Amino acid sequence: MRQLWVKADPWNKDLVTTALEGGADAVWVPEGYADKVRALGKITVICREGDLCPGVDIVQCTVKGVEDEQRVLELGKNALVVLDCPDWTVIPLENLVARGADVVVRVGSLEQARTASGILEKGVERIMLEIDEPVRLKQALAALRLEGERVVLEKATVCEIRPVGMGDRVCVDTCSAMQPGQGMLVGNSSQALFLIHAESLENPYVAARPFRVNAGPVHAYTRVTGARTRYLSELESGDPVIIVDYQGNAGQAVVGRLKIEKRPLLLVIAEVDGRRVSTIVQNAETIRFTAPDGQAVSVVDLEPGSQVLVALESGARHFGHAIEESIVEK
Repeated sequence: MRQLWVKADPWNKDLVTTALEGGADAVWVPEGYADKVRALGKITVICREGDLCPGVDIVQCTVKGVEDEQRVLELGKNALVVLDCPDWTVIPLENLVARGADVVVRVGSLEQARTASGILEKGVERIMLEIDEPVRLKQALAALRLEGERVVLEKATVCEIRPVGMGDRVCVDTCSAMQPGQGMLVGNSSQALFLIHAESLENPYVAARPFRVNAGPVHAYTRVTGARTRYLSELESGDPVIIVDYQGNAGQAVVGRLKIEKRPLLLVIAEVDGRRVSTIVQNAETIRFTAPDGQAVSVVDLEPGSQVLVALESGARHFGHAIEESIVEK
């Protein structure tokens, strides 16, 4: 997921507090203020005695046109490059992003941050907010945290549902309350992940638990930050995971705990564009898939012809990272 940095140089305690409360990833302060930041909370500190040192770990570069591209790439071999872009109409950010440059873009408003976030649909990985009003900074951090990466979801038609016996099922309890239409991407193959709905709806059997996704068995994959996948059984308290809504809007949640218990399981097989995909879930009314209109569909109500949402990939995975390799998963 994209990192958000906050510039509080000259020192401004209110900005630092807002950065901490708003979930910023790092704060840039003047030399001598690292301990003051650490007294307020845990966050990456950028200053001479901080976690990242300007001039050593971080260098700054003014970009006025395409002629500055190569200089940025050279500087980026040994440090993170903070870009100063005085004219947003000519900066070659598209080229730098396309060439894989690891840069931090300075922005003075939410609008500029959104522009940087949308470059080539991928955006830059780090944005430094230089907003000197705590209220506006808080609004920008909140808006940008909600505007995570996009996931392309496809309609899949259910072909078969059948019991497969007992297995170890994983409930993922997050530190976020999910809304109707939101859940986690889970599947037997990293190439096809189903949008499993959060337990955000009331039902006659159990109270709503909007922080929970009854995701699937221990072997199943789920999407995590950095465009990676992990096995459900690998997740631990404090790990980041991706939550997605039915429109493909993605955000980050933190795992609070896992509940792994033996439960009866169902295999669900679906088809999309002639391709068969599958996942396994607990055999219980409270486990729900997500329909194309965002409605939660209980697994006990699924039948051949039902439509559910899946995220597809064409490549393979190696230790959770996408790679270009031929692979068959059955």
